[in-house]
Amino acid sequence: MDFPKELKYSKSHEYLKVQGNLVTIGVTSYASNELGDVVFVDIPEIGKTYKTGEKFGVIESVKSVSDLYIPCDGKVVETNKDLNDHPEYINQDPYEKGWIIKVEITKSPDQNKELISADEYSKFVLAQAH
Repeated sequence: MDFPKELKYSKSHEYLKVQGNLVTIGVTSYASNELGDVVFVDIPEIGKTYKTGEKFGVIESVKSVSDLYIPCDGKVVETNKDLNDHPEYINQDPYEKGWIIKVEITKSPDQNKELISADEYSKFVLAQAH
C-alpha cells in the first residue's frame, strides 16, 4: 500500500497534513477500505478544543461504527461540511475531498512520539493484515 509521504499517521488510522500551525485531519485510505461504504460522519463543532488521543467524532459505515481520535492538541477551526451530503468522499478521496477537520495546533505534532511516517504506517498496516 502506498500512503502520501508528506503526511504523518497515527496507529488509530488518522492522518495529519501539517501546514504551519494548521493541521488537516482525516482517515487513511486503509481505514476507509476497512470501513466499507461510509454513510455518516459525526463531526465536532468549530471552536471545540481537544487533547491528543481524545475522541473527536464518529464515522459510520455499512459495516461498523468507529470512533475518531485526534492525533494532536488543538482547536477545531474548520469542518468539512461536504461530508454531510457526501460521506462517500471518505472512500473516494480520503486525502483531498474526504478530509474531516482542520485544527489550529496548540503544541507541535512533532512532539507526539505516536505519530509515524508513511513508510512506518505502511509496515504497521501490513503487520495488522497478517
